[in-house]
Amino acid sequence: MNKIALLLACIALALPVWGQENSQKEIEKVLDEWHLAASNADYDAYFSRMTDRSIFIGTDATENWSVEAFKAFSKPYFDKGKAWSFEAVERNVFFNEANNLAWFDELLDTWMGICRGSGVLQKDMAGNWKIAHYVLSIAVPNEHVDALLTIKKDADSVLTKKLRSNGKVMDHKE
Repeated sequence: MNKIALLLACIALALPVWGQENSQKEIEKVLDEWHLAASNADYDAYFSRMTDRSIFIGTDATENWSVEAFKAFSKPYFDKGKAWSFEAVERNVFFNEANNLAWFDELLDTWMGICRGSGVLQKDMAGNWKIAHYVLSIAVPNEHVDALLTIKKDADSVLTKKLRSNGKVMDHKE
C-alpha cells in the first residue's frame, strides 16, 4: 500500500512539470508559426493565433493597436504578399501556477536587426494558447543610446506635448 501511495505522490509532483514542459512546446509552436505566417503573408494564420482582444505594441510610440486596428493596418501588407519576417533566436517562457497564462520574451532576427518581442499568451476555452499581448522593441546597444536620443528628441517632444494635451496619440488605434 505504501508503494502505491508513494507512486501516486511522485506522479502528482511530476504532473505540473510535465504540463509546463508540454505547454512550453505548444507556446514555442504558436509563436514560431505566428512569425512564419507573417513571413508567408498568411493573414488568416497570423491573426488566428491572437485573441479577439489582443493588443500589439509596435516599435513606434504611436503603435498601440487593438487586434481589429492592427488587422486593418496590416491587411495591405499581407495582401501584397509581403508582411514582415521575424525569427526567434532566443526565447524564455514563464507560467502561472494554473498553467493557463504564460508570458515570454524573445530576441528576434529581423529586417531591423535584432529586436526584442515580449508578450502574454492565454489558453482559450478549447485549451489552445493564443497571443493576448505582444510588444516589439528595437534593441539598441547601450553605447548607441546617446546617438539614438539625439535622433528622436524632436519627435518625442512633439508627441509628449500632444499626449499631455489630449491623452491620445492616434484615434484609429483604439
